[in-house]
Amino acid sequence: MSATQPAAAPMDVLGEEIPQYSHRQIMLIMSGLAVGLLLGSLDQTIVTTALTRISEDFHRTDLYSWVVTAYLLTSTASTPLYGKISDQFGRKRIFQASIVIFLIGSALSGLSQNMYQLIAFRAVQGLGAGGLMTLAIAIVGDVIAPRERGRYQGYFGVIFAFSSVVGPLVGGFFVDQASWRWVFYINLPIGLAGLVLINRVLKLDHRARRARIDLAGSAMIVGGVSMLLIGVQIAGAAARITPTAWAWMVPGVVLLLGFVWWESRAAEPIIPLHLFRNRVFAVCNILGFISGTVMFGALLFVPEYFQVVRGVSPTISGFRMLPMLAGVLVTSISSGRAVSRLGRYKIFVVAGTAILAVGVGLMSQLTISTGAWIISGMLFVVGMGMGLFMQILTIAVQNALSREFMGVGTASVTFFRTLGGAVGAAVLGAVLLLNQRRSLPGYTARYGPGAHATNLAFVHGMDKSFLYALPAAVLAFLLSFLLREVKLRSSGPIASTPATETSGTAGVSLDSVIG
Repeated sequence: MSATQPAAAPMDVLGEEIPQYSHRQIMLIMSGLAVGLLLGSLDQTIVTTALTRISEDFHRTDLYSWVVTAYLLTSTASTPLYGKISDQFGRKRIFQASIVIFLIGSALSGLSQNMYQLIAFRAVQGLGAGGLMTLAIAIVGDVIAPRERGRYQGYFGVIFAFSSVVGPLVGGFFVDQASWRWVFYINLPIGLAGLVLINRVLKLDHRARRARIDLAGSAMIVGGVSMLLIGVQIAGAAARITPTAWAWMVPGVVLLLGFVWWESRAAEPIIPLHLFRNRVFAVCNILGFISGTVMFGALLFVPEYFQVVRGVSPTISGFRMLPMLAGVLVTSISSGRAVSRLGRYKIFVVAGTAILAVGVGLMSQLTISTGAWIISGMLFVVGMGMGLFMQILTIAVQNALSREFMGVGTASVTFFRTLGGAVGAAVLGAVLLLNQRRSLPGYTARYGPGAHATNLAFVHGMDKSFLYALPAAVLAFLLSFLLREVKLRSSGPIASTPATETSGTAGVSLDSVIG
């Protein structure tokens, strides 16, 4: 048997083979998936430190935020589609297609000649990124039994944290030393290497089945999510819900309600609504949305705090975010191994949401002169909370659903987490901006006009944004107790599995996990 060809595999209840891989084979597969995941998650943050230079070069500072928003819109809206399509046509080829789409968007973004072109090409990038982030995690569910999944998916949690910290650092380096265009060009060699690696190491058997793509449902969810996020973005920029924001959000909500109605009747729904009767599926998606709101929303402002208030360069601000990465690294890997050893996960979700709430509360106490070691400690606590439970939500959902819904289940967790992040970034950004504006006159009257008053107002607004995020973090902690513990299934040793043990790998019925 070659190094990349799985051994003879048992059959699951759906009549599909359950491949069995050795640890070495899994690590090779994980290396290919990690490249794709890194590409998608890195481009959420790497562009942030280049935006000022980009908007100055194109003389369109008014379109500054849309370079990020366009990427976020298409990556969020396309996530459920990738899950459904990959369930029907096979994950390997769809994953490779998403890399190609992402690389095309990257190359075109680097070649952009004006801001409108860049925004459009960033949307193409996001379209590919939606598949990268969803399918990498779904493929892990295809090749690794739930009991063993924790030890491997913990590494993905590290990649997410790594990209959130290193992205601004790398972006700042390219802006300082070369050109902002290299923020996009750097994806090309990495993506091409990932394509070659995945083609060589990933061997997934997929039995094609007759199915129809739900075009009406696809149009509704893409249109609804896009319009809703555009409205939220406009409201966030204005620090209030303007008539223009309403004009986008109301039709978006109507389309999403229409999507729910349509999905209850569609023959091949993108997100089968009956899955929400599964308590594990429902609770994990709600937790994903709330935690995404808290983390992606609130922590978006910390690098800006370092650069605006503490006066450090974009590169140094990236270094100062490393304690958060350290926290994620420690708990993500350790919790993943513990989950694999114990076969249980709920305690890590409860503990992780509790620690995250504590971290958010601590961050609300930041001042203009908080010591570097204290800030590092705060970020480390937040990272610990993130690492403890984020990847476990996906494991819990994959474990609770049969293989037929593996892609849909994985995509749903990613979708709701990303959607929460988009909403959180806009809403908490509006909170920051509104409180900054309200407090600035008072600080100016007390300290006089200048940078000191402006910095004090910014920190006041940022603290308020963390305070608004705190109830959401506490709510996530309370909801974590509703998560039903379903013992993780195991297929025995990874390298080979006796036929008598294969029934445990095929999936569990929905009735067995509905609480």
